[in-house]
Amino acid sequence: MNHKVDEKLKVGIALGSGSARGWAHIGVLQALKELGIEPDIVAGCSIGAFVGAAYASDQLDVLEEWSKTLTWKEIIGFFDLSLSKGGLIQGEKLFNFIREKSGDPDINSISKKFGAVATELDTGREIWIKDGLLFDSVRASVALPGLIAPSKYKNKWLIDGGLINPVPVSLCRAMGADVVIAVNLNGDLMKKTAKTVELNAIATELNKSDEPSFFERLSTPLKLEIDKQKNILIAKLFAQNDKTPSIFDVMASSINIMQDRITRSRMAGDVPEIILSPKLSQLGLMEFDKAEIAIEEGRASVGRAKAAIKEMLIENYSF
Repeated sequence: MNHKVDEKLKVGIALGSGSARGWAHIGVLQALKELGIEPDIVAGCSIGAFVGAAYASDQLDVLEEWSKTLTWKEIIGFFDLSLSKGGLIQGEKLFNFIREKSGDPDINSISKKFGAVATELDTGREIWIKDGLLFDSVRASVALPGLIAPSKYKNKWLIDGGLINPVPVSLCRAMGADVVIAVNLNGDLMKKTAKTVELNAIATELNKSDEPSFFERLSTPLKLEIDKQKNILIAKLFAQNDKTPSIFDVMASSINIMQDRITRSRMAGDVPEIILSPKLSQLGLMEFDKAEIAIEEGRASVGRAKAAIKEMLIENYSF
């Protein structure tokens, strides 16, 4: 690059996929700000799109506060289960809550350039969403196959962008970034896969409701049988033992393997100027109640790369 010192560099940040590990993006963005670096171009994939949307719409502090208070009980409360709509969890409870809490601005109205990556289910094409309602784009990008149902966007069924571009450096550049900071959450993820959860707690929370549900209106014997089958399903999904992996283990490990290989391939072909790699292999796919751990490691990853960041950006360009 031949930028002059007095040029205003367009800095982009590519926030990668990684489910619960994605809370690390909050710490990364905060630590960069403390160094005087505030990217004005944000490209996100999956959880990276979720955190990136909060940052681009000036609500990162709100997201941090909420993430740190999340409990496993509250996470289970967002599970709107269905086996007939393309995913175990529909995702509508979560995104309705987010829209009520944060609004849903148009992407073109927010303070920073923002784009999310999704995958078209029918063709496997990479889809860049750079307009429309902010959280519609996020909803499309986070549709983890088998777990969260696909999202219909402009007459296309879209699923998780991590299937095709887990760390969207290419989208950052396409939106005008001169230099890209990439946050890769997949660097050491093969060391651990899923979380062992308290199955009784899950079953209890799934059966709770503020108002009478369909199940509660059924006769008691039938209700008990349906509840029993539902609890068996959840137990089989998450249960772990030393002999055989659970369904969730298999799904999580498969996604981890795929994203690790795709990330290596994509970033070899489109190398970012700076790569930040939070070390979060100890966190499972669904451990969203461990935000403080992830956020602090996000900060630490910036600290480890401070010399490279200073050499690449602070000493050579003005902001």
